[in-house]
Amino acid sequence: MCAPPSSHERVSPLEWRVESDLLEALARRAPRPSAPSPASDPRPMPKPTDRDLVDGARQGDARAFGELVRRHQPRIFRLAAHMLRDNAEAEDVTQETFVRAYQALARFDGRSEPYTWFYRIAVNLSLNRIRSRRSSRVSQSSDDPRMAAVLADKHPAASGDPASDATRAQFYRSLCEGIDKLSESLRTTLILVCIDGRSHEEAAAILGAPEGTIAWRVHEARRKLTEFLALRGFDTEEDPS
Repeated sequence: MCAPPSSHERVSPLEWRVESDLLEALARRAPRPSAPSPASDPRPMPKPTDRDLVDGARQGDARAFGELVRRHQPRIFRLAAHMLRDNAEAEDVTQETFVRAYQALARFDGRSEPYTWFYRIAVNLSLNRIRSRRSSRVSQSSDDPRMAAVLADKHPAASGDPASDATRAQFYRSLCEGIDKLSESLRTTLILVCIDGRSHEEAAAILGAPEGTIAWRVHEARRKLTEFLALRGFDTEEDPS
């Protein structure tokens, strides 16, 4: 069992549980690596890159893959939560993302960074779940994790003005609604670039689209959101806070 993270790491209990359960499952699947020989050089070892860790995991070192999980699990979870609007489903997708990556280590060709590979798996799994919802008409939880994060945010606006707080909450509720009404490609691209902070180049590698297409999608998504919010009485030129 992994030890819980210290408070300064700012990992939520849910994120830690995803990581802990996943690392235990992966450790059971992997051969136990041999004990390293005592180091003769007292100088600290340089921090391994993601590619170094992938190479180690390919050689059966479950701890190497565990470090990859620790580095990228929080972002993968947040990405899935924004795409699926459901924490439980995001947790499932996060676990499945790393299990699939672990099972396919031999097929990773190294032409892109490992995190790009993780993102691609997570996006595809999330989209598959969204399509499955539509075809089976499965109802979705009304507890939107995006709004929970906004309402829990210690923002200066939430310092004692109920009217301002209510306006801010309504703005973000409408913003989430507008994002949900975007097409699949526009919404996924917007989440990657504008919410997760990926560059156009990174989003292009994750989605397998030209950078010019990514730039157009971001522009088009922003235009549609601006129109959507304007129809609901929000001036997008002003900060709602």
